[in-house]
Amino acid sequence: MSTGTNRRGVGVYASPRVYPLLLLGFASGLPLALTGGTLQAWATVAGVSLQEIGFLTLVGTAYTLKFLWAPLVDRYAFPLLGRRRGWILISQLLLAVLIACMGMLDPGNQLMWLALLAVLVAFWSATQDIAFDAYSTDVLRDEERAAGAALKVMGYRLAMIVSGGLALVMAGSWLGWQNTYMLMGGLMALCALATWLAPEPEHVARAPRTLALAVVEPLREFFSRPGAWALLLLIVLYKLGDAFAGALSTTFLLRGVGFSAEEVGMVNKVFGLAATILGALAGGAFMARIGLYRSLMLFGLLQAVSNFGYWVLAVTPQNLLSMGAVVALENICGGLGTAAFVALLMALCKQQFSATQFALLSALSAVGRTYLAGPLTPPLVQSIGWPGFFVLTVFIALPGLALLWWMRSTVKSLDAGS
Repeated sequence: MSTGTNRRGVGVYASPRVYPLLLLGFASGLPLALTGGTLQAWATVAGVSLQEIGFLTLVGTAYTLKFLWAPLVDRYAFPLLGRRRGWILISQLLLAVLIACMGMLDPGNQLMWLALLAVLVAFWSATQDIAFDAYSTDVLRDEERAAGAALKVMGYRLAMIVSGGLALVMAGSWLGWQNTYMLMGGLMALCALATWLAPEPEHVARAPRTLALAVVEPLREFFSRPGAWALLLLIVLYKLGDAFAGALSTTFLLRGVGFSAEEVGMVNKVFGLAATILGALAGGAFMARIGLYRSLMLFGLLQAVSNFGYWVLAVTPQNLLSMGAVVALENICGGLGTAAFVALLMALCKQQFSATQFALLSALSAVGRTYLAGPLTPPLVQSIGWPGFFVLTVFIALPGLALLWWMRSTVKSLDAGS
């Protein structure tokens, strides 16, 4: 492995394979709020009934089912820009048109057509995510994975601000809803330039020969590896303590401590976002130096320990500075862990099947958050109280770290940089 300064520490972000992921991550995150919270806000202002607004929440189903058509992205390629960038470019151009078309409708009178367009936006946005995750997995060298993951996270979060909070401000005060959506379509079209200029992977794997092989071979290849089931369990457990601590964190700050909605919103949006980006960027730089296994272990420990901050808030008098410090610390540690975790998912994907394998692994990583942390957190809080609950979240994180230690040889073998 090269030991050049451009591959180590902060300098890794200067790699021509790494920095384009910031804009591609921005493109990946831009459509989500436009079919979610921003669309719901537009419908609310337009006087749409609560029942119909509730129906709009189904628009985002494509994001949870994207693994179903990921094999198509592995099997087929457009004749332009290579196997991955071709899919990304086509998705972005279609998204630009579809988002702009949403701006030509009125939810008060044309809700069904608007919802259908939103479903198409969600579908092509999920398709862009499939291709983008596969591209970033294929294009990055081993020592660049965490830095690439950090820029993906940063770009995605910035896009959520633009299409979420900033879009609401622009729609309400400056441009109106329809012009705002047209502007967002224009931003997506500009993102296509980043796709056009991004480099091709240094090594391009051959696509599966048939669609059937594209469906079966990714699973067969993964489960042929030693310790495959343990790896899947590690993916579920690694961020489980973090998921439990965050499941009702906003409710805790509002009801458990007594902060106002304005205080919580400001701290979460400003300190939380800045801290997550800082943590992800620091995680990328540190991992380039210390390798995948040590990063996962160190950042996982920091994730677990940072949950004690919420325990401190639960047992001490209300203090805005304390909340800001705890939220910042928790988000920094979460950002560190996320950068290393996404790098792990990339390392587990074989280039030939990276679209399907990454889609499946990322869906599996949401199992703990969706099916464990969400349903179990309320009864735990009711039975042991907020202070006891946040202490418990630290211990919930330990099985994942113990499994990581037990699998250290397997994880180290994934990391040529260690």
